[in-house]
Amino acid sequence: MAPARSLGLLLFLLLGSDEMPTEEPRNPCKLKEDRQYSSFDLNDIATCFTMCKGSADSPCDVGNLQRYWLKYESYLLENSMETVDLPFVKALIQNISTDVSEDLLFSLMPSQIPKQVMQGEEQPADRVRLPKSLFGALLPGNGSAVQLAITILNISEGDVFKGPKLLQDNGGSVLNSRMVGLSVGQMHATGLSEPVEITFSHQRQPPNMILTCVFWDVAKGNWDTQGCSTEPGDERTVCRCDHLTFFALLLRPILDLATAQTLTHISQAGCGVSMIFLALTIVLYVALRLSLQRFKSEDAPKIHMALSGSLFLLNLTFLISVGSSSQGSPASCWLRAAVMHYFLLCVFTWMGLEAFHLYLLAIRVFNTYFGHYFLKLSLLGWGLPALVVIGVGSSNSYGVYTIRDQENRTSLELCWFQKEPALYATVHVYFLVSFLFGAVVLALVAWKIVTLPSATAGKERGQTWKSVFTVLGLSSLVGMTWGLAVLTPLGLSTIYIFALFNSLQGVFIFGWFTILYFPRQSTTASSSGTARVDQAHSASQE
Repeated sequence: MAPARSLGLLLFLLLGSDEMPTEEPRNPCKLKEDRQYSSFDLNDIATCFTMCKGSADSPCDVGNLQRYWLKYESYLLENSMETVDLPFVKALIQNISTDVSEDLLFSLMPSQIPKQVMQGEEQPADRVRLPKSLFGALLPGNGSAVQLAITILNISEGDVFKGPKLLQDNGGSVLNSRMVGLSVGQMHATGLSEPVEITFSHQRQPPNMILTCVFWDVAKGNWDTQGCSTEPGDERTVCRCDHLTFFALLLRPILDLATAQTLTHISQAGCGVSMIFLALTIVLYVALRLSLQRFKSEDAPKIHMALSGSLFLLNLTFLISVGSSSQGSPASCWLRAAVMHYFLLCVFTWMGLEAFHLYLLAIRVFNTYFGHYFLKLSLLGWGLPALVVIGVGSSNSYGVYTIRDQENRTSLELCWFQKEPALYATVHVYFLVSFLFGAVVLALVAWKIVTLPSATAGKERGQTWKSVFTVLGLSSLVGMTWGLAVLTPLGLSTIYIFALFNSLQGVFIFGWFTILYFPRQSTTASSSGTARVDQAHSASQE
């Protein structure tokens, strides 16, 4: 009977096999709270760093994964582990005396287990400095030693430990995908009197990338900067924080690919519109010069035309340079960069000369005669930029200028500077001098225009608005729209505002020139004294 029972049981199992539940494929990224820290579990769950990228076919419980790794440091302390050396995590657990007499330095080299650097040894590029006051402040009871845990976690390029803000920030990432965890005695250390200091080494970053020291906020599940300061450098960044937790260095593009393309399109459209209005301004000047005798002797319209001409040529070279990127021979790229640099400096110089002429007309007023006045201005306006460009060109500072996003994709490429010191000295500083001079003169003129009506009886009802429009018109001549560049570090919105208003400078100049010089009745001209500051005759004739 036994063989019959065995045969019956076998038939039952075979016939009922279709109805037996099948086991679902195991997904380590759907982590449960009861997972342990065995070698198998660690290696298994570490695969989620690369698997969890938001794909529908491989769902992950990112929150549980993050909590799993945050608790790993506590597990090491509880089990008195001394070191961990795995490809994705390296850790050091060490007893530290609470009466240490000096700050402690530990190496954070990514390929090595963290280790203490003794006095006199060479400081590693990646390191953490712990102040001696830290251990005394966290003394547990009356003990004489406390456990220190230092963990280096490689989180790869997935969604784990990225946080909502970083995932939404197109092109942002954790630098080198590394987190550094610091824990002393498993205590919640905040508001330290002396901050811990973590130094991250890195390659020189592109000019459109910014590095920020952050810590992982467990409550928010996101990166935060509160209590941390950032000291940037070319090849290293120092983070100082007043608490202990997991830290990282975020690499974020100032201008990602989409933003750079949008700003480029805005600038191209604005430059194109400005060129049209600048051309109209020049045509209007020629027509007025042929029809009005006084235009042949006045210097102010000539200065306006020099500024309009240099701005027209700058917009033209910018459109050509952006449209053709850096294709071509190195010599042609060098030439395009030098030409654009020259006309940019011409614009800055003529804006400064506009401010100088405005100073003579409205502030100095008396003793303003200069022989061959406009000829001297022309030599300065066109000659000084040429000398600067020759000097920069002889130092081989021109070349391909590339802005890249976090994924090393080219956001913008054009022929410009390849040496930053020359860029800062001959563009930033040059512009700053011109801008500050123009701002001071404009402020003085604005004060004079605003206070003039108060001293005049029978003031017109609309005189205040005329004063405002006069100051706005003069600001377009001395280049106040360029000053918006100072606000660009405040955020992306200010970058858009700068790109829009600065590229439309030619439109503003056309509007001012038309209002100021277009033929009108003599009574109107005589009654708008504040609007004619720029048109007033001075003794500065050729």
